[in-house]
Amino acid sequence: MAKGRVRNRMELRADYEAAERQRLERGEREEGAEEADSGAAAEEGATPKKKAKKAATKDAKPKRSRTMKAVRQRVVWVVYDNSNKKIGEPFAYPQKAAADELAARLSVEKKSTYFVQPLKEAIED
Repeated sequence: MAKGRVRNRMELRADYEAAERQRLERGEREEGAEEADSGAAAEEGATPKKKAKKAATKDAKPKRSRTMKAVRQRVVWVVYDNSNKKIGEPFAYPQKAAADELAARLSVEKKSTYFVQPLKEAIED
C-alpha cells in the first residue's frame, strides 16, 4: 500500500523534463570543453587524439531452410456412406463411372445415402 500523498503525474513529468534539460546542458558544456582542449593541443603542436571508430556490425545472414521433399500423390475415387465411412476399395482416377455406379447401386439396395469423392493418397515407390 502506498502511504503518504498521491503523486501528481504532471508534476512528475515536469521534474523529469527539467532533469533532462540539465543533462543536455551538461553534455553540451562537456563537448565544448573537449573542443577547447583539442584546439589548445593543436596550437601547441601536439596531434589531437582521434576518436575510435565503431566496428562495423556484420548483417546476420538469414538461415537457409530446408525444402521438404515433395511427396508424389495420386487421386483416386472413394465411395462413402452417410457417416463418411469408406465403402470398398478406392477406384483409379479414370474409373469414376464405376465408382458412381457402385454408389447408385448401394443407394438402391440399402436405401441409404452413398456418394463419391476424390481422395489424394501418397504414391509408394
